[in-house]
Amino acid sequence: MSTETQKAASLKGGEWLIKESSAFDTFIPEDYNEEQHMVKDMCTAFLDAEVLPILDRIDKMEPGLMPSLVTKAGEQGLLGTSIPEAYGGLGKDFITSTLVNEALGGGFSFSVAIAAHTGIGTLPILYFGTEDQKQKYVSRLATGEWKGAYGLTEPNSGSDALGAKTAAKLSADGKYYLLNGQKCWITNGGFADVYTVFAKVDGDKFTAFIVERGFEGFTQGPEEHKMGIKGSSTVQLYFQDCKVPVENVLGEIGKGHIIAFNILNIGRLKLCAAAVGGSKRAANISIEYANTREQFKQPIANFGAIKNKVAEIAIRLWVCETALYRASKWIDDKEHELLAAGKPFNEALLGAAEEYAIECAILKVYGSEVLDFVVDEGVQIHGGNGFSDEYVISKAYRDSRINRIYEGTNEINRLLTVDMILKRAMKGKLDLMGPAMAVQKELMSIPDFGEGADEAFSKEKKLVANFKKAILMTAGAAVQKLMMKIEQEQEVLMNIADMAIETYNAESALLRLIKLTDRNGEAACKYEADIVHTYLYDAADRINKHGKDAINAFADGDEQRMMLLGLKRFTKAEPFNSKEAKRNIANKILADNKLPA
Repeated sequence: MSTETQKAASLKGGEWLIKESSAFDTFIPEDYNEEQHMVKDMCTAFLDAEVLPILDRIDKMEPGLMPSLVTKAGEQGLLGTSIPEAYGGLGKDFITSTLVNEALGGGFSFSVAIAAHTGIGTLPILYFGTEDQKQKYVSRLATGEWKGAYGLTEPNSGSDALGAKTAAKLSADGKYYLLNGQKCWITNGGFADVYTVFAKVDGDKFTAFIVERGFEGFTQGPEEHKMGIKGSSTVQLYFQDCKVPVENVLGEIGKGHIIAFNILNIGRLKLCAAAVGGSKRAANISIEYANTREQFKQPIANFGAIKNKVAEIAIRLWVCETALYRASKWIDDKEHELLAAGKPFNEALLGAAEEYAIECAILKVYGSEVLDFVVDEGVQIHGGNGFSDEYVISKAYRDSRINRIYEGTNEINRLLTVDMILKRAMKGKLDLMGPAMAVQKELMSIPDFGEGADEAFSKEKKLVANFKKAILMTAGAAVQKLMMKIEQEQEVLMNIADMAIETYNAESALLRLIKLTDRNGEAACKYEADIVHTYLYDAADRINKHGKDAINAFADGDEQRMMLLGLKRFTKAEPFNSKEAKRNIANKILADNKLPA
């Protein structure tokens, strides 16, 4: 067993790029406590009993059905997991609330309604509201008595949220702000009771307001006809001299961007959690189908092409889940650290989420893209039947697509990932210069092929460390070469972001395997080992491709040749029979007729 017993402090946001992480201080899904398992089971039981049997009724938007389901969820305590008991919640930790998002993530349109209500519909008031506002609104949102929504997006301001045109002006008697404008794509908008709405006071002060259904001058449009999540209420909101009492200003005048961006950090991680839950549900549907569908007088699960798909689904999903809970624990630890330092509840969690905003952006991108991959391959496994509305995988396929768009498009989140890393480096919060210079020096030296060869997982650790060097080399050279123009080179930034995403995932997966092997022994972890080794092997090629594309975009001559040689060195993986590993992974899953719990 491990001799490592000292508890290390959590890494700061982005520090995994320049520091080694300890497997034994990394939270993994196998670390759930008994209560967390019970909470997850309760969420699954709710979906199985209340939601999945009536998916068609939900998608047809039967009047009153979705709000009634939200109310039922509230009655079972599923809406207030992380809300303090003082406001009607259960006061659970961040990991448990993340687990609820995952467990409810397989509920199709219902999952969207719940996520919007518990996230952007509730959290702005919980974290930025006055005590009176929290007592009045959060206590009702936590129980499901009232439903919440969030009004930020406008017809001409999507990714550019601060370009909103909705205006707010103080009334002559000073008692109200008069809102004029419109919002679009408002989830839960058709039935919500309370909305967080953003508008500009006096033309330039971006501010949040709490708007209740029934306020004078507030109306809504008809339900949108969408590609997917058809059972989710999505409407436009209209404000024509809408009278919002001055006591319903949320936070400070002109500080609405702080609310919008902080809530998005948490929302991005929670979206990943829901995507993991949705992916697991879709994957199991496809696994069961592969075992029952026969062609050429045998189940299609017997064929290598199907086994390859099942294995790849399992690999990406296992890695995504791993990366998610690694970051969730960091946020939970940081929240407790800030609380111990005397920070109030709201500042503690917001500060923790802001600290790991880089990881939240990474998770949003990867989680949504894993879900898209899982449902797409699910349709393919179903063949022609996957294109039929009679099979639920077609619904999963349509519903998944929106996840790469909301909570910031994946393109925006890729750009943000690199932007936040570079800004933290410039502010001295993240020491990239020292490690980057060390990599430059290493490029001029003879490679060391024997270091740590006898240590357990030494080759895998070295490969992950080299992935980090590839990022530092590429990003460092890009910054030096492009300087202030780097913001205009979005393709290069996205290449570097993809290198970072792959590396964070690879390290997360390796840490989970190391911890499990230490706990259960190597023989008991063959399935997990096959997953990790396959992911590392494939990630090396993907990182090499992203790095080459970036380097070739800004370098030439001797500099280009030297960096490409360095990239080749840093992404060199030993030969590995990934076909055999994937066969092993698929055989276990297909024998069990489901993913491992």
